[in-house]
Amino acid sequence: MLSYPVRIALIAALGGFLFGFETVVISGAEQTLEKFWQLNGLTQGFTVASSIFGTVFGASFAGFPARKYGRKKTLQVLSLFFIVAALGCALVSAWGGFIAFRIIGGLAVGASSVIAPMYISEIAPARLRGRLTGSFQVSIVTGIMVAYLTNYLFTQLQLPDAWRWMLGVMVIPAVLFAVLLFGIPESPRWLILNNNIGAARPILARLGETDLSAAVNAIQDSVKEHRESLFQRRYAKPILYAMLLAMFNQLSGINAILYYAPRIFQMAGFDKSQSFSQPIYIGVANLVFTLLAMTMIDKFGRKTLLIIGSLGMILFLTLTAFTFKGSSTGNSNLLYYLIGFIAFFAFSQGAVIWVFISEIFPNSVRSQGVSLGSTTHWVMAAIITSIFPLLVEGKGDGGFIPFIFFAVMMVLQLIFVWRVMPETRGRTLEEIQKDLGIS
Repeated sequence: MLSYPVRIALIAALGGFLFGFETVVISGAEQTLEKFWQLNGLTQGFTVASSIFGTVFGASFAGFPARKYGRKKTLQVLSLFFIVAALGCALVSAWGGFIAFRIIGGLAVGASSVIAPMYISEIAPARLRGRLTGSFQVSIVTGIMVAYLTNYLFTQLQLPDAWRWMLGVMVIPAVLFAVLLFGIPESPRWLILNNNIGAARPILARLGETDLSAAVNAIQDSVKEHRESLFQRRYAKPILYAMLLAMFNQLSGINAILYYAPRIFQMAGFDKSQSFSQPIYIGVANLVFTLLAMTMIDKFGRKTLLIIGSLGMILFLTLTAFTFKGSSTGNSNLLYYLIGFIAFFAFSQGAVIWVFISEIFPNSVRSQGVSLGSTTHWVMAAIITSIFPLLVEGKGDGGFIPFIFFAVMMVLQLIFVWRVMPETRGRTLEEIQKDLGIS
């Protein structure tokens, strides 16, 4: 039977499943919507990216309710946002209304990308924190894979308005998430931050803490002198690390590939059925290599995974770029190149980002710090997702420049990880705080 910390971490991580599903489900509908509302490259990019604009706001402001009302209550509100977004996108016919419900879904995605990893990192024992916080990423990639699969199935069924079914089916996991959240406790670290030690002690005991007084004292000491704003010199290092890692996450091109996978395959000469079935393989590779990374992240550390992943992504992004250069020769290998890229991304950036960002900030400003990292991630995602259709529209080799750019960005990531980024493996949150010189 699963231990108590594992059970509640997996429930919180369901927010990641909805994150992943909502993020890429539009890939199956975006070309239909382009014709349905007669969109051009600019408005098409905005339609696909509208969810991400909501995500930016959700990530930016999630820290406030998480800090004021608690991690659990905020997650419960977000589950309702997911439900409303799924039903709204499935039922609406006006373009403006569709954009509005996509933004609501984006708000939920952005906020959950901040709060769920934060919650999991705060309830996880140090020896399991990498794997448990990483379960959020496992849930994300599971949601991505299921979205690709349901998109393909609804396409094969040839239902009228299949795009409505693609977008609406998310209501099922959203309702399940809302129900299961009633069974998790509040974060004991949040309770202690809010001077509710009596409520925190039994939760800490259930989470496996043997010396409750020492655990409470360590948490209190870590925030005793740090009740100021995040934006001050003492927090410069974690701010820099979080923002750079979040930027590189999106500068890899991951969201351009996930959002536009069927379009990319059609650009390479695949027919419509293949263009919807091939992304399923990408989703499976994403899940398999994320699971592999979860078995290694606490053993080999965050930096090792990122270095390996950077090298692999550089190779496969370069190969992908050259499938769009000149003749169509080699396009048949595009699936293998993209699977290779996804495998190395999932093994590194995908597994590490939410773990690392959620553990490098002190307890008192963690909600602000994780919000900053997540906001940076989603701002970059919005930019790249919005301009990708403009870069490739009507060009035979339109994929070459963006994929070469992504490869160059991964060279810069490799340098950052190798020379600058600290290792956090096996350290308590309070020890990491001291290692960064902010104790």
